[in-house]
Amino acid sequence: MQVDRTRVYKVSAVAELLDLSKSTIYRAIESGELSAMRIGATVRIPGQALASWLEHCGMAGNGLVVDQPAQTLRTPGATR
Repeated sequence: MQVDRTRVYKVSAVAELLDLSKSTIYRAIESGELSAMRIGATVRIPGQALASWLEHCGMAGNGLVVDQPAQTLRTPGATR
């Protein structure tokens, strides 16, 4: 799965992408580590914020590849 920096993601989609629990993603949001926005009762994570958080955490070097020209993150072996 690719992460598009120009769109927003559900917490569940981010958790699935990173193989983490939704609770872990919510904790990162609540602590201020991961930027998110509330739209009514829903929480959405901008792709740019996700990419920045992954780079900050060093996860870009642990299985996710930062594809600078395309402005995306992708998992190795993922098709485009």
